Amino acid sequence: MSFLRPLGDTGLSVSALGLGSVKFGRDTGVKYPSSFKIPDDNAVLALLNQAKELGINFIDTAPAYGNSEERIGDLLPQRQDWIISTKVGEEFVDGKSLFDFSAKHTQVSVERSLQRLNTDYLDIVLIHSDGQDEKILLESSCVEALKKCKEAGLIRAIGMSTKTISGGKLASDLLDIVMLTYNLEQQDQEVVDYAQQKNKGVLVKKGLMSGHVNKSGKDLLRESMSLIFSQAAISSMIVGTINPDHLSQNVKITKDILQKSFK
Repeated sequence: MSFLRPLGDTGLSVSALGLGSVKFGRDTGVKYPSSFKIPDDNAVLALLNQAKELGINFIDTAPAYGNSEERIGDLLPQRQDWIISTKVGEEFVDGKSLFDFSAKHTQVSVERSLQRLNTDYLDIVLIHSDGQDEKILLESSCVEALKKCKEAGLIRAIGMSTKTISGGKLASDLLDIVMLTYNLEQQDQEVVDYAQQKNKGVLVKKGLMSGHVNKSGKDLLRESMSLIFSQAAISSMIVGTINPDHLSQNVKITKDILQKSFK
């Protein structure tokens, strides 16, 4: 079974494991089980090269991740070989999240991400929900602004990082991609099934419970991944790590599960 999986009807193929980049640029206001030090440029570059060698072609970032976008723009090897996903709607300023889903801010955010990421197109842009998924989708001008950016060739696919079942289903109706929570404690299964019916791309966040997957004292990493990759509709699980050993282990387990599941 290929490590690359189609992302709904977007025409994009993403690695089953995507590299999350929160830790590239932000170490405050995060929910990881232990503190960490933001890596220097050499360490980030080494991790990106390692990810590429392991077959990862998908990296996820956001304006709310500190200077993650800028660092990826400066350091990412061979941009054309990567699928880059970023977001709009959330800013992280002075230790607090601020949200703006207006058309003006959406346009500014997209243009800023293009500049920071040192690219002339964004593969994926997701709306970074504040929890009011349906209100954002139906009452703000964010979706309209993103669709205009897509029509202008600045974005290849648009979606939403959702926080509710109803929002996930609505995002599947209106957009190309839905990002949702899927782990041992919470499975947004109804959204997965609905998105699959619509042939929309499905991305998983918090698959390892933000690093808390081993909190029970048991190694639940393989169990978590087996649960997620048993869902054919799920294209990729985003895992944020700055640990080379963890990255290698995660890819090895993912490939092993895929090979056994689709024989």
